[in-house]
Amino acid sequence: MMDLVALRSLIAVDVHGTVAAAAYAAGYTPSAVSQQIKRLEKDLGVLLLERVGRGVVLTERGRTLVLHGQGILRQVEAATAGLAGEQGEPAGPLRIVAFSTAVRGLVAPLLSDLARTSPAVVPEVFERDPHEAVDIVAAGQADIGLVHHWVGVPLHRPDYLDGRLIGFDTADLLVHREHRLAGRTDVTPADLVDEPWASTPVGTICHGWFVYMFTGFARPPRVRYWSAEFASQVRLVQEGLAVALVPRLGRGRLPHDVVAVPVSGPAPTRVLEMIWRDSMSSSPAVRHVRERCAAVFTGGVATLEPSN
Repeated sequence: MMDLVALRSLIAVDVHGTVAAAAYAAGYTPSAVSQQIKRLEKDLGVLLLERVGRGVVLTERGRTLVLHGQGILRQVEAATAGLAGEQGEPAGPLRIVAFSTAVRGLVAPLLSDLARTSPAVVPEVFERDPHEAVDIVAAGQADIGLVHHWVGVPLHRPDYLDGRLIGFDTADLLVHREHRLAGRTDVTPADLVDEPWASTPVGTICHGWFVYMFTGFARPPRVRYWSAEFASQVRLVQEGLAVALVPRLGRGRLPHDVVAVPVSGPAPTRVLEMIWRDSMSSSPAVRHVRERCAAVFTGGVATLEPSN
């Protein structure tokens, strides 16, 4: 009998590139992942990973097992979800991966809602960027992902991941109350080229929008402060050191000295989606959570109005 947990760990190593990254994504220790894969090698009598330098790579047999193993896991998952679907009641553990502002602005009220509407569901939440979340859900290390992408900057995902639109989120320009743009009803990218900026790091999905917004300009704005935390960016704005583009979801009430100014041409708009493997579509827990997530968002629990 093949150890499906170990098989999933092997697939995670293939997806994330290293044992340490696979363990981090799954919430395990690297030693636990290594032991699972060694146990799988012993059961099958073949070498699945080989050491190269200080890292590991999949052997040819390991790559073959991953290729077939993904289909095996989805078939087992679909059968299990189908059996659960016959019972009709959402129950059991459910792993959710979401980006940081969604954890604050949407997942927290969603968990409160689930505790009331489906107490038999036991959620576990992991915070990851959307690109990582896609990989984690695709590899079977989470059941549901809350992801976003900016309009005009698509987020690619495998064909076997289904998705549902949850809603839209807008980002505003944040400036100090005494800034020259603080009294404007809106601003355009042309107004912002000469400003000192705070931004998320290069390679993040929000920095991708920042680059997209200034495409076609002779030079991009100067980023002086790099921070993955929007709360840190807000504080930099509060001190009058920079301007920043910060989404409304999960932002909370701004300090008195910080003003949110809408941006146009284009408006920075995020598409919020829930994703899951198509093999989990008949799971009562997955169905219930995606319905409740949409209800929580549209019900106004996740406030997306500008706050000044």
